[in-house]
Amino acid sequence: MAAVYSGISFKLKSKTTSWEDKLKLAHFAWISHQCFLPNKEQVLLDWARQSLVAFYKKKLELKEDIVERLWVYIDDILHSRKLQNLLKNGKTVNLQISLIKIINERIAEFSLSGCQRNICAVLRCCQGIFSTPALAVIYTAKQELMVSLLSQLCWSACRQPEGAVTAQLFEVIHLALGHYLLLQQQQANPRRVFGDVTGHLLQPCLILRHLLSGGTWTQAGPGQLRQLLSRDVRSQIETLLQGGVFQPDLLSSYKEELLDQQQDDMKMGTLKGLLAPVDTVIARLVDAGYCEPDLHASVVASSVALLYRLFLDSYLKEGNQFLCFQALPRLFGCLRLSRLQEGQTEALSTSDWTTELLAVEQLLNSVATNNIYNVAADRIRHGEVQFHFYRRVAELLINHSQAPVPAWFRCLRILMSLNHLILEPDLDELLSSAWIDAEVTELRTKKAQEVLIHTLFQTYAKLRQVPRLFEEVLGVICRPAAEALRQPVLSSGPSTALCACLLELPPSQILDTWSLVLERFQDLVLPYLQSDADMALKALSLSSLLHCVMFNMQSLDSSMPLPVIRRTQCTMERMLGELLKPLLALLLDPPDAEPELWQQKVSDATCLLSYTWAQVDTTLSLNCSQYHSVAGPLTGDAVDISNLPLLIPGVEAQLWRKVEKITAQSSSLGRYCLEQLYLQKMKRTLMQTGSSSEEALQTLQHDASYILGSGRDSLTQGTVASWDGQIGTVSEPTYPVAHWHLIVSNLTVLIPYLCPDDVRYLASVLLRTLPMSKAQEGSADEDPFITLGKVSTALLHSPLFPEIQSLHSAFLMCIIVRCSSILCSGAHDDLGLLRQQLPWLFEKDHHKVVAHWENRFAKAGPDGVERREVAQNLLSLVKRDFPIHLEEEQIADLSELLEVVSTLHLDSLSPPYHVRYFLLLLSMGVATLRCSQLSSLALQFLVTCYQLLGALQRGKSARSVFKVMYVSDIFEIVLTSLLQASHVFFVEGDNPSWLQLLQVVGTFLEQLMQMVIQLKLSVVLNFGKILTFLSRCKLYTESASSKQLKIQSLLGSQLLLVSLTKLCQVLGSFVKEQRQPQETPFVLPELLQQAVLQTGALCSAVGARGHHLPSAFLSAIATLLEVDLSQHHRDRAPEIAQVADRALPSHAALYRDVYTQLLSELPALVGNIPSFQAALRFLTLFFLAPELHPKEGSIFASMFHAVKKVLADLDTSAQVTQDVEPLLGALFTQMLEAGTMEDFGLVMWSVLQGLDVNYTWRADLQAVLCAIRLLKLLLSCPLSGEKAGLLWRACPQIITALTLQHREACQEQPVAVAVVGPILDVLAALLRQGEEAISNPHHVSLAFSILLTVPLDHLKPAEYKSIFLRMHSVLFSILQCHPKVMLKAVPSFLNSFHKLVVSVMHEGRQKDKGNSDDLPVILECARLVERMYSHIATRAEEFTVFSPFLVAQYVTEVQKMASLWGLTLWFLHSDPLQQKATPCLSPLELQTECVVCTGEGGGVHVCGVWNVCVMVCVHVHMSWWRCTCV
Repeated sequence: MAAVYSGISFKLKSKTTSWEDKLKLAHFAWISHQCFLPNKEQVLLDWARQSLVAFYKKKLELKEDIVERLWVYIDDILHSRKLQNLLKNGKTVNLQISLIKIINERIAEFSLSGCQRNICAVLRCCQGIFSTPALAVIYTAKQELMVSLLSQLCWSACRQPEGAVTAQLFEVIHLALGHYLLLQQQQANPRRVFGDVTGHLLQPCLILRHLLSGGTWTQAGPGQLRQLLSRDVRSQIETLLQGGVFQPDLLSSYKEELLDQQQDDMKMGTLKGLLAPVDTVIARLVDAGYCEPDLHASVVASSVALLYRLFLDSYLKEGNQFLCFQALPRLFGCLRLSRLQEGQTEALSTSDWTTELLAVEQLLNSVATNNIYNVAADRIRHGEVQFHFYRRVAELLINHSQAPVPAWFRCLRILMSLNHLILEPDLDELLSSAWIDAEVTELRTKKAQEVLIHTLFQTYAKLRQVPRLFEEVLGVICRPAAEALRQPVLSSGPSTALCACLLELPPSQILDTWSLVLERFQDLVLPYLQSDADMALKALSLSSLLHCVMFNMQSLDSSMPLPVIRRTQCTMERMLGELLKPLLALLLDPPDAEPELWQQKVSDATCLLSYTWAQVDTTLSLNCSQYHSVAGPLTGDAVDISNLPLLIPGVEAQLWRKVEKITAQSSSLGRYCLEQLYLQKMKRTLMQTGSSSEEALQTLQHDASYILGSGRDSLTQGTVASWDGQIGTVSEPTYPVAHWHLIVSNLTVLIPYLCPDDVRYLASVLLRTLPMSKAQEGSADEDPFITLGKVSTALLHSPLFPEIQSLHSAFLMCIIVRCSSILCSGAHDDLGLLRQQLPWLFEKDHHKVVAHWENRFAKAGPDGVERREVAQNLLSLVKRDFPIHLEEEQIADLSELLEVVSTLHLDSLSPPYHVRYFLLLLSMGVATLRCSQLSSLALQFLVTCYQLLGALQRGKSARSVFKVMYVSDIFEIVLTSLLQASHVFFVEGDNPSWLQLLQVVGTFLEQLMQMVIQLKLSVVLNFGKILTFLSRCKLYTESASSKQLKIQSLLGSQLLLVSLTKLCQVLGSFVKEQRQPQETPFVLPELLQQAVLQTGALCSAVGARGHHLPSAFLSAIATLLEVDLSQHHRDRAPEIAQVADRALPSHAALYRDVYTQLLSELPALVGNIPSFQAALRFLTLFFLAPELHPKEGSIFASMFHAVKKVLADLDTSAQVTQDVEPLLGALFTQMLEAGTMEDFGLVMWSVLQGLDVNYTWRADLQAVLCAIRLLKLLLSCPLSGEKAGLLWRACPQIITALTLQHREACQEQPVAVAVVGPILDVLAALLRQGEEAISNPHHVSLAFSILLTVPLDHLKPAEYKSIFLRMHSVLFSILQCHPKVMLKAVPSFLNSFHKLVVSVMHEGRQKDKGNSDDLPVILECARLVERMYSHIATRAEEFTVFSPFLVAQYVTEVQKMASLWGLTLWFLHSDPLQQKATPCLSPLELQTECVVCTGEGGGVHVCGVWNVCVMVCVHVHMSWWRCTCV
């Protein structure tokens, strides 16, 4: 032993031993149990340390790879399980200071030069040290070493290293910060902590936090950082800064510095030397030498708001508001914008302005949400110090307008909410820069602008000073400016804000505002309109403003005070006489050529005001009987037949023609308003009692024609522009959208008075403006405003559209004409010949179409001559080369039109249109398809055609098709066309598109045959012809006749198989249910027997082609077996029995072969649900036919083992498992019903064996999952008698096994959610079904041990939802089915439920801070919690003892949520009796409370979760209150 010791020691210290050998020997000595050294671990660690120390002190020369391996060796020791075990057992291993200094030096070198030599190994050593508390003590005992290391680590990260170093570096930073925070809390000397943080850590920590907040490392890339780690490091940095810079012990120093107070009675221990903490922090913050200038500015901006928030978190309490304010100007002074002089706006770029303004916004938000500013206290006690500071900020913002930056608007909004007097001295400039003259285009900026304007109007509305505000608005509009460069005054955002304000104003203020606008218009604009384009533009702006005021005031009614009504009437008369008529007088002399700009704008303003006046006048006349319009009463006998609007009294018809002449030369606001005036005239005419007269009808037709014709040229050209819906923003680009919106919105008024040509024009516009492609629909959805496509789409999907019969019929005809023209363009023969062959493609007139087909229906007699003509024509074309060949572009165009057709109500078409559409779709389906992408595009096209044909035949006029064609003819045409087309489809038989086509065609053919039976359409004749046709379609053999179709492809065989399957299915069910007439007793059964024989032969041929069973084959063989068995047992008459007995054995071999093959292929079919369903259907039928069972072996055991293979498949996804289990359940139910007790014992043995924990220990997850799924399947089957008794006798063993399995699954890292979820499902099912059977309460109580260990942390949203819902299901099962057990174990029940409550609250908080996409999941879980609380509240007497426990647990969690604490206190301190009527805040009140509590509004988007949580609190409180009363 001594020799071993001396040899190793000598060789490690020997200069003659190579370093390669030394490292090998050291490694061997560490891992070998045969090497005995006193204190071996310490000796080896010291040897490596000494070697590295000697190398870095230049006392030893080593190669780079040797140095690297020495570091790796130390790392291996530090991370070894052996060392961890030694330390746990109490053995001491010391790390020397020299090693720590070398580590710090290496990291400092890396942070300074970026040299990555050995850095990964060094970082791993650090990680090993900090991961082991016994080793980390060397850092925590030497605070300066810890501070130095942490500083260098942060500086290293600030250099943004790339690659694998990044994640490792941040792991070390995370660990180091955790140890330093513990050290910081234990430090009794706040001066030292402050000095360490400000002197060494402040700058790198602020840079690092800024970079992490910007997502520098969390984006996808080689140095990607986990978001959770990034968030944790940011949180640690903030805690470090708060604990180091803003300690409670430093409050007196901050007061001394900020409030300039001398405190003579300072107690012992108070800091006397640290007199300027704010100056110290700010000096370190603004020091420009610690990073690049560009980065420095961003770091300062992001850090200012952070430091102020931490300051408030530490020192904000009652009485300290002024102290907290005093820190604000000091920190604000760090920002660059605070030092800008007037006119220096360009000193900062837009990105710099965004950064700086975001910081200002956060500072002001902190002031607003923490109630720092009290107007009265500031004025009385502090001489308006705060007010003057906010005024300086406001002046700075207004003098340096930044309208493109959303934060600029938000800062102004906060200042307005603090005190409107802050902005009032600059109100005109504010209105100019933020509204009237602002150039705002980006959506987010528009939203911020809208919120500011809304706040502005709401503030002045509360102050009853809206006229004062409007006075400023009018002053800005009317002052000299380049009007052409201004945006519309009332775009969507400002208009929305203004409308919301006006609706809440009393009539007096509305009338004051209205009069003010009129006065300014008359005094400042109207006299100077002649030949002045700028004034004309101002007139248009004022008109828009006046329109908004008049349209959004509270409507008068008879209950209004009479002075208000009279004043309104006087204002209306004044507007008509003093404004409208003078404006119209300016348009008396329209120019012969194109009108000048000022004339166009004056005409626009005039038309807008005229429409506004007419609309308001009509509304007032209708709603208020005491209002007397100068236009006369709305109702009466006389109807004016003039062709011009009469809603403006005293205006001659010739003047309106002059206005029309001006507006007709431009697509502008004036033309749109004239259309509105004509529409008003139509509505007024319709209100007259004589509106049904001939004169009134002519007037209405003229007005409707004018409205439609006014914008016909613009709609012909089309536009891609979008309109925000505000009348003031109608311009030449947006006029087509506004015009089309006007027409579509008033179709019910216009359509009755439009001629057929106009209706056809409307239909053509509708079809042309519909977004056809997915790309067009996607771009339209992204645009929040109105577009032509959106208006047309809304009309198409409107339930009103089919009710407008003339337009609906015209639209149907438009689609027919468009589709027919595309089909005709693909004709390769003479169009004259095509017109004779397919005449329905050339019918374009609605009335002719209706007359033609009604005539054909009348001629269609029982002889079928008329029917055979169309069918024979089509069939002859299909058998030859069809005369229409469609290329790729034509197929794409038709596909887009078919998408439109699919949105129509095809089930309600009239018979002529029904037949026309059927023939059109059939023509598309049988056309020859030629395109390069034939396999995908053509298949999808055919799928759509036959889907629509099926939908059509489900309609009310389906019978009309059979007046033109027999069902058998349609069957033959469709199948012949598809069989020929299958030769050119270059796809495999299992191609998804091809399988979809097979399914759709099969459904359509089945639908046709069902209609033969339902409508009794010559049943024997049609089925006989169908079977005769199918009998000719045999597989090609040398003996096949010339008439037989030569089908060689697999696709053709599948088509035939689907057709025969559907025939057997329909005919079989019909024969099974019907009673044959005496004259033809055996015709249909014989036809069915022929179909069965033919299907069996084809199945034998198709099944023998490949190793795997095709999807169509599985469905066919299942149907064949079902029909075969039905025929065999249907009738016991001798002749029928003989036929059946001969048929069944002929296919028995086929059935047995399929059965054998399915047993091996069943797991592979799970991914294809239709195939799997057909396979299970076959197996179920086979199991129920004992005569088919193989003579050797147990069929139950064979099928059971096949089912087990399916359940044990680990690759099966959760969704597939969810789809498969019901299908397996049906099979399993039949097996258990027919099986013996021995068979059932096999199932139970498999379940109990699979649940054995040994499988988990052997990592055989497949066996465990199989057993759990099998048990779930077993519980879904109805059991009775001995089988049920055996199951419930084994229940205690099952629950115990589930508990052990769950415990093992929860110990895995990560947690085996795939096992935990199914265990909870099975547990819930056991508890529900065992309500009467489980007698021992202990076995129910075991469920609580499972629930209490279920992991709910660090799960993905989908996993979290799955586990949460299952836990809730188990708890609810106990609550409902085992109430006595629950009452005996209330603490366990409440602890389990408390786990759900805590989880959903914490998850809601996480989503509040991060991504909100998963909030619906959390909201659903929160509602389940609320429902459970409701249930508990209804049984409050059972929880009397534990209700305080419930409340205490809930409130403990809520205390951690600042945004809910105030609400909770309100509920808990209130009388529950007073809360019965309104147990929860309204959504608006709750949202407001959330905004106030969360500061920056971050919690608003999760208000749904909070609302449910508050409801939970109500239920808890009510329950507690009832119980205490009891």
